[in-house]
Amino acid sequence: MDRSEILLLTSDDGSDLALSLKSVLRDAHLFNFEFREEVLPDVRLADHTFVLSSPIARRQPNMVLLCLAHSWLKHVHAVFGLVREHLQSVPTIVATDPGEPMQLCQLLELGAADFITPPFRSIDLLPRLWRLHHRTTKGDTAALKLREKLGLKQILGDSPALLAEIEKVPAVARCDASVLIAGETGTGKEMFARAIHYLSPRSGRPFIAVNCGAIPVDLLENELFGHESGAFTGASSSQSGLVDAADGGTLFLDEIDCLPLLAQVKLLRFLQDKEYRPLGSRKVCRADIRVIAASNVNFEEAVQSGRFRSDLYYRLNVAQLVLPPLRQRKEDIPLLARHFLSKYCAEFAKPAKVLPLAALQKLLAYEWPGNVRELENVIARAVMLSEQLAVSSEDIRLPIAFGKAADISFKALKAATVAEFERGYIQRALSANDGNITRAAKAAKKDRRAFCRLMHKHQIRVSSPALLR
Repeated sequence: MDRSEILLLTSDDGSDLALSLKSVLRDAHLFNFEFREEVLPDVRLADHTFVLSSPIARRQPNMVLLCLAHSWLKHVHAVFGLVREHLQSVPTIVATDPGEPMQLCQLLELGAADFITPPFRSIDLLPRLWRLHHRTTKGDTAALKLREKLGLKQILGDSPALLAEIEKVPAVARCDASVLIAGETGTGKEMFARAIHYLSPRSGRPFIAVNCGAIPVDLLENELFGHESGAFTGASSSQSGLVDAADGGTLFLDEIDCLPLLAQVKLLRFLQDKEYRPLGSRKVCRADIRVIAASNVNFEEAVQSGRFRSDLYYRLNVAQLVLPPLRQRKEDIPLLARHFLSKYCAEFAKPAKVLPLAALQKLLAYEWPGNVRELENVIARAVMLSEQLAVSSEDIRLPIAFGKAADISFKALKAATVAEFERGYIQRALSANDGNITRAAKAAKKDRRAFCRLMHKHQIRVSSPALLR
């Protein structure tokens, strides 16, 4: 294993907790680790708001060991917001004094890889750090190293279904054959088309993307092949088309199933001969381009119904990628959600936010008919509306009951509706009683234990320990 760096980030470098950890970490070299220490930035309370200032970790460590005094646990959202802002996805283990079990579990919800409480012993801590590092770097080899090598870092996801298509990209890019990309709306078809182009020998030439469904049918042929002056009423001058603009490079035809049959015939002829005629011209033009086509329809069904020419389908389908919908790679949702969270916090000039377990579970329960594009829009909206450091499940705005009643069973729809009612009722009761659980339970005419069980069920917590009575 290569030498790895652990950042020991402490709330108080002179505390017994920190001194005990540093004593254990003196043996870190036995596991090929080296550690350095930084103190959490200045802390001040203004209007009961916890504020962290100044940057941390000017260089990225392999892991973070976050040493928090127990008094800091009530500010854990702010601490994790700072860690995520500056250290992004670096795995973090939290070391803290024993506290309430729910407080410690909250650390995991906020993104901690693990937590440990004293007494600290080398035999407990160092193998734990080693396992975390080994698991992280081993998982990276399948996806991150491939992306680094191929320049595909913008395509996020580690699921086998997605990696299977990513692994085809270099071979497809090297050849100069036509490519057909199938996949539902929002699965990233244009992103894959661009990756193929920029990894191909044509990367120095233009990449021209056109959405065939967005161009009126009677203008499609003109958009593709251009026209001569006087070709039709209003054509006062000659105009080249997209085929000419893409000469030497790649023409990406999205929603190609929207091409009318006449335009399909002309495209087929061009693919066969690399020759075309602008509208109103007798001159035959040539263009050396590669065509990548994409659609969200089932091509076999479109061919059988006569909406798409079989000969054009076979001409385009020399190399094919089939992109999986998000519901078939739900293990990628946490990675994508946190990526979009960071992206839109920066774009909207908001402090870094965390995604608690309850919000993540809500994302995982949804079927995402709009795929990654829909997920991105949901996260962007949540960041825009949320004023807290943690994006709550209420900030995740999804269609009612996660879909139409016809798509799910009566039992499942009833359960989702009841759960939504319970969650909202409990939150309103706590809010009306300033977070006092006893008073909220009394107002709801429920036993305090039963009320607490419902809070636990719906991942509802009261931020101040003083209110847990």
